[in-house]
Amino acid sequence: MADSSGSWKDAYKGMSSDNIKGLVLAMSSSLFIGASFIVKKKGLKKAGASGLRAGSGGYSYLLEPLWWLGMITMIVGEIANFAAYAFAPAILVTPLGALSIIISASLAHIILREKLHTFGILGCVLCIVGSVTIVLHAPHEQEIVSVLEVWNLATEPAFLFYAAGVVGAAILLIVQFVPLYGQSHVMVYIGVCSLIGSLSVMSVKALGIALKLTFSGMNQLIYPQTWVFTLIVVLCLITQLNYLNKALDTFNTAVVSPIHYVMFTSLTILASVIMFKDWDRQNGTQIVTELCGFVIILSGTFLLHKTNDMVDAESKGNLSSDNHHLLLRLPKHTEDSNGFEQESISLNGFEQEGISLSLRRQESAKSPRPARQTKQVEEDLEAAVPLRRQESSRS
Repeated sequence: MADSSGSWKDAYKGMSSDNIKGLVLAMSSSLFIGASFIVKKKGLKKAGASGLRAGSGGYSYLLEPLWWLGMITMIVGEIANFAAYAFAPAILVTPLGALSIIISASLAHIILREKLHTFGILGCVLCIVGSVTIVLHAPHEQEIVSVLEVWNLATEPAFLFYAAGVVGAAILLIVQFVPLYGQSHVMVYIGVCSLIGSLSVMSVKALGIALKLTFSGMNQLIYPQTWVFTLIVVLCLITQLNYLNKALDTFNTAVVSPIHYVMFTSLTILASVIMFKDWDRQNGTQIVTELCGFVIILSGTFLLHKTNDMVDAESKGNLSSDNHHLLLRLPKHTEDSNGFEQESISLNGFEQEGISLSLRRQESAKSPRPARQTKQVEEDLEAAVPLRRQESSRS
């Protein structure tokens, strides 16, 4: 009994000083990064108006000052995030990115006029609740006294297998799926960004630990492993930014942010558990609570994602009924224009008769008339079209 109560006390000791430092830095990072999404999106829109859009492969945004302001804001946030990983485990730092979702979704609603539905607000609240749950049960930072220790962790078979799988999946997405589905499926761009992002976080944490130890008097810059981690960070960040820009320029910000957060956080936590063995320092209760918190975050981001569909449905509902029917049916006539040509009906001269005939056919199919009566009506309608053509030619 005493052992049981002791384990519960050990599970909820409270946050260490390093964890608190990491928490403050991570929260500051989320504020800057959340705002940077909006500033960068404004810059991308402005650049796209005068050049080739980033989503179409253009890089005109590199000449746009507003985009660079967003980049500077993001860099400040990333520096704070970088420092946070040096003090606290990834399981604590990464989920706090939910705060950047709230900020970006709210600012998108206010500044970019990207409407946020009521359920989107509920999704934001769920993201916060889930993140707080994870933070309160996060493990303490592992004591590491040399970058060589991190290198040994990174070169263990389990993490090497994970890294190979991530790189392979990212290459597959870039080569096979980006050209075909990049402009229509948000998961493609964000998938590449999140997969590579999980590796960049592990490298950032390794580099952050090396710099922290160096500033404390134990020089880690003499080890080649430090520079290998630095190179990996640079390559991963360039890839991340490229595909994140494409996602932001192509899709709604209020959708990109939460989906990116979910995938990036999931893969980062998985990578951290494999490489740094975070769950080895926790009991079952803490692990289950963390997973519950993550499920809450997933629920929140799902609501935010569905919010976009609700907004689209509402905007379509504002159309007049006549225009709405034409918008729904005209594409079908365009695809089936050969049918009109076979009847010798010109889409220019007899567009109204053709559309009317098609609409009445659809209404006849839906009505409960007997089959013989329905067929007779269709024959009468088809016979009326040549008569109208003759009358028009005579006039």
